[in-house]
Amino acid sequence: MPPSENLRGILLMCASMAAFTINDTFMKSVTQSLPLYQTIGLRGLIAVLGLTILCLATGAFRFRLNRRDGWLILLRSLADVAATITFLTALLHMPIANLSAILQALPLLITLGAALVYGDKIGWRRMTAILVGLIGVLIIIRPGTEGFDRWSLLGLASVACVVVRDLSVRPLQGHIPSTLVALGAAVAVTLMGWTGTVFEGWQAPTPWEATRILGAGLFLIVGYLSSVSAMRHGDIGLVAPFRYTSLLWAIVLGFLVFGNLPDGWTLFGAAIVVAAGLFTLWRERALRRQKA
Repeated sequence: MPPSENLRGILLMCASMAAFTINDTFMKSVTQSLPLYQTIGLRGLIAVLGLTILCLATGAFRFRLNRRDGWLILLRSLADVAATITFLTALLHMPIANLSAILQALPLLITLGAALVYGDKIGWRRMTAILVGLIGVLIIIRPGTEGFDRWSLLGLASVACVVVRDLSVRPLQGHIPSTLVALGAAVAVTLMGWTGTVFEGWQAPTPWEATRILGAGLFLIVGYLSSVSAMRHGDIGLVAPFRYTSLLWAIVLGFLVFGNLPDGWTLFGAAIVVAAGLFTLWRERALRRQKA
């Protein structure tokens, strides 16, 4: 793989993580004053519009799904709805860096989930890394201590929903446009937001609140596009570890925007989780080279 392609993939992955974290920052900021479901619904309109334009531009709507793939996309969309509710509710009540630290366990749990659901083989090294990473998560949330935040459990629930979301699309046909899959999830999340507004109520947004919602929607689209592009450039084993830059963005933005910094235990636990994840990615890359 040419170095220029690897560098392009790394830069795209870093841009993706920055965009997703900026989106989270906008959402946390605006939900301090606007109802949560209303904010989800308004942001969703922007995401649906952007993805619809992309589907039209790429001809994704010409693709015809079979019944099996349709059910898989529905499952993914429902999991995305649950992940959005749990994540944004947790984000509303806890520092963005702390929640981001919990999310760093996602690659480890997806590896474990693939082994349990699809029978992927994981050796004792990767299994040990997963267990060590889970210990790191326990250090972050510290159940039973004064530092425990019950909203952290909602963050863990969000991680579990994302695992279901990502694993559900694995059996999909490889030629199904990714924009079509993303649009299905965006429509489901948007409908959930507007449905919740019926019960939660509506509050007219100020121009500054509307601007932040617009920013959240635009950065969400940028994050999605750059993450997809990152996986298409360079060596995946080299590009994927840069997902962990999201934690750095969360620490910086959490401090600059909300004045929050994670404590030493949270940073220590996050370091363990990231180290375990990096080892797992390195091990997977080494095994692929051996098979090749």
